[in-house]
Amino acid sequence: MSKLGNLGARLHRGEIGYDFVGNRKIWYGISILITITAILGLTVRGLNMGIEFRGGAVFTTKPTSVSVSQAEQYAESASGHQAVVQKLGDGTLRIQIPDVDTGKSDEVKSALSKDLNMPSEQIAADLVGPSWGDQIANKAWQGLAIFMILVVIYLAIAFEWRMAIAALVALIHDITITVGIYALVGFEVTPGTVIGLLTILGYSLYDTVVVFDSLKEQTKDLTKQTRWTYSDVANQSINSTLVRSINTTVVALLPVAGLLFIGGGVLGAGTLNDISLSLFVGLAAGAYSSIFIATPLVADLKEREPQMKALKKRVMAKRAQAAAEEEYAEARSGHAADGDEPQDGAAAVVGPRTRGRGRPSGRRR
Repeated sequence: MSKLGNLGARLHRGEIGYDFVGNRKIWYGISILITITAILGLTVRGLNMGIEFRGGAVFTTKPTSVSVSQAEQYAESASGHQAVVQKLGDGTLRIQIPDVDTGKSDEVKSALSKDLNMPSEQIAADLVGPSWGDQIANKAWQGLAIFMILVVIYLAIAFEWRMAIAALVALIHDITITVGIYALVGFEVTPGTVIGLLTILGYSLYDTVVVFDSLKEQTKDLTKQTRWTYSDVANQSINSTLVRSINTTVVALLPVAGLLFIGGGVLGAGTLNDISLSLFVGLAAGAYSSIFIATPLVADLKEREPQMKALKKRVMAKRAQAAAEEEYAEARSGHAADGDEPQDGAAAVVGPRTRGRGRPSGRRR
C-alpha cells in the first residue's frame, strides 16, 4: 500500500506519468470496437425484457422441493410460453410467464397447482398489463433524456461546452456498452436494471468531473507560458487523479462483484443479477471512459481553437530550440573530451585572429 501511495504522490507531482492523451487514437479504436460489438449484440440478440415491460404474470409459490428446471417445464407446458423461474432464498419459486392475460392466468395457476402438488391458494398470481409496461419504458427513456440534458447544461455552466460534449459522449459510450453486454449475456431487463443504469451514469460523471476540475485549475493562464500545450496539461490532470480513480473504482466494484458472482451466481439469488450486472459493467466502463475517452476528447476539441494552435506552435518551436541547444552542448562536450576545441561561426573558418595587415603583432615594417 505504501508503494501505491508513493506512486500516487509521484503521479500527482508530475515526476512520472503515462501519455494517455498522446495515445488517444488507440483508446478511441478500442472503444469503437467494443461499442460496435455491443451494438451488434443488441441488434442480433435484442434485450430480454422482463414482464414489467412486456406484460405477463408472476406466480410465487410456497417453499417447495421442486427444482428450477422442473418448474420451468411445468410452467411452459401449462402456458405455452417460455418461462423464467427463480428459486428464492427461503425455497419459494418465482415463476414469470410473459404475454399471459387474466383468463390464461387462472388456467396456468390451476395447472401449476397440480404439477407442483400444492393447493392453488398457496400460489400467488400477479398480472402486469402490456400498457403498464410501455408506460414504465417510456418513463425510463424520459428520465434518461432529462438526466442527459441536465448534465450538459450543468457542465457547460460549471466548466465549458467542450467538456459538456466530452462528458455526454462518455455517458453514451457507457450506456451503449452496458446495454450491449446485457443483450449478449441475455439477462432479464427489469426496473432494477434501469436503476442500475442511472446509478452508473452518476458514478461515471463523478469520475469525469474530478479530472475536469483538475484540468480547469491547471489551464488557467495557459496561453501566457510556452512550456506546456493543452494536451500536456490534460495528460498531467489524468495522471494526477489516476490513483484516486483506480481506488474509488476498485472499492465500488468489490461489493458489486460480490452481488453478481456470489449472490447471483453461487447462491442463486437471480433477482440480484439485473441490477448487479448493470452496476458492474457500468462502473468499469465509466472508469475507462473518464480516463481514456472524455479528457482526450476535450484536448482534441480545445486544440482546435486558434489561441491553442498558436500556443502549440510556440511550445513546439521552443522545444525544438532547446533540443538543438542540447545537441550542440553534447557535441561541444564530445569535442572537449577528445582534446579538440570546437569552433563555430567565423572563427571556425578564418582561424586565429590577426591584427594590422595580417601580422600577429599588427606593427608595420
